[in-house]
Amino acid sequence: MTEEIRLHDVVRMKKKHPCGSLEWTVTRIGADIKMRCNGCGRAVMLDRAEFVKRRKKVLKAGPDSPEKTLGLENYHPTWDEGVIINDDKT
Repeated sequence: MTEEIRLHDVVRMKKKHPCGSLEWTVTRIGADIKMRCNGCGRAVMLDRAEFVKRRKKVLKAGPDSPEKTLGLENYHPTWDEGVIINDDKT
């Protein structure tokens, strides 16, 4: 399974929520993933690694790509961003 996470993904987790539902909807993406239970509506946040580990299957992919969701669709890195300039006068 890919580690791609999209906003509004409907996912099935490995363990049931206490309400009995296995399905969750992703509502926020970042360092942490926020998701809402489709059974009772409870919101939970997991760090990204824990979310990927606990996720069993993506039932319905979100409508937008992760780049668009994170606001990176127009981001084009330049070569200058990672360059360290040495100011030694030797």
